[in-house]
Amino acid sequence: MNSDLMRRVAITLGALLIYRIGTFIPLPGIDPAVWERLFRGQSSGVLGIFNLFSGGAVSRMAIFALNLGPYLTAAILVQVALLFSSRLGALNDRGDRGRQIVRRWTLAVTLFLTALQSYGIAIGLEGFGQTVAEPGLFFRLSTVITLTGGTFLLIWLTEIITVHGVGNGLALILFVNIVVAIPRSVAGLLELYRTGVLPRGLIGALAVLTIALVTFIVMMELARRHVPIEYERRQIGDRIIEKQPSTLALKLNGAGMIPVIVAPWPLGILLLIASVVDSNGSGWLSSIAKQLGLGQPGYILYTGIAIVVIALFYVALLIDPDAAAEKLKRWGGVIPGIEPGAATADHIDRVLSRTIILGAVYLAFVSLVPIILIAYAGIPIYVGGVPALIVVCTVLDVFHQVQGRRRTKNG
Repeated sequence: MNSDLMRRVAITLGALLIYRIGTFIPLPGIDPAVWERLFRGQSSGVLGIFNLFSGGAVSRMAIFALNLGPYLTAAILVQVALLFSSRLGALNDRGDRGRQIVRRWTLAVTLFLTALQSYGIAIGLEGFGQTVAEPGLFFRLSTVITLTGGTFLLIWLTEIITVHGVGNGLALILFVNIVVAIPRSVAGLLELYRTGVLPRGLIGALAVLTIALVTFIVMMELARRHVPIEYERRQIGDRIIEKQPSTLALKLNGAGMIPVIVAPWPLGILLLIASVVDSNGSGWLSSIAKQLGLGQPGYILYTGIAIVVIALFYVALLIDPDAAAEKLKRWGGVIPGIEPGAATADHIDRVLSRTIILGAVYLAFVSLVPIILIAYAGIPIYVGGVPALIVVCTVLDVFHQVQGRRRTKNG
């Protein structure tokens, strides 16, 4: 291992250690024991999923309880604005200067969303029994400042990992959250087996299902749709480069983990509003919230549609068929049987549309099948699904980056 890679690994581990410490620091002004008892009664719902993504920070109501959800939501909202506003969309053509402006707007929207959610959490905590020692304006203000600061510190840590460490910082944060939950999940499963709740055959079936699901995810994440390309004979200086065949590789899951991470947040905000506005649970908001509970038909329908829509939209933002066709034309590349220019752009758009639809359905399938099995088979443990997707994607990303740095060093 070369010195640069060792330095990057050390930076990554240090940033992750800081993050893990932060998930154990509770909000000032609350009684962690009281909140933990209240959380246990809600941990089987959407709140349990948020807790999984936060590495247990929600169950401890720690400073990183909001995690990166507001930041990811803000990034999507800003990209939507860039797509539908020609004036804002021009920022994409201004290079680094434009990217800096987009980043500032993203952070500004993140600040707004984080402050809004933090205030809602403060109001909600004040309504939960004796969770808050001294309710009032000071507690609400301190909660907003603490949770907002925690989210922005986490954003900074992810950027440190991405730029100076190994792998994608956001993915690694989520990866750590999943990994730390595995021992607790396995222990819970073994306890259910010991007490006779789960038979031995079901334990074996779960193991086989998990292995099959992980294998399926690996295959789909490595899948590519190859569009054949031929580069015409060119002369560069004194060198003549003969006609060469190549391919344009389109990843089946071009959206990565973003759709499955962002999709639960609008639902979480709705449930939070319902709990604050209709605290006695007798109004129409609470009725809607019950239909959107984990495993309910409303939740399954919403999650499936949200993941597919976000995946299609996100990939459409990342890949522009017109820009790809123009680049091919500029470098002398053609798709066999397709005219350069507009015809090439249309062909790429058709292939891309079919590919990303398949990838979006795959994401929805992987996310929902385990939840459906849990809801209708009565297994009180989250197996596979989104956690498996996050782990596989992160491991593949880190592996490719390490291999690339090794090849660069040897070269």
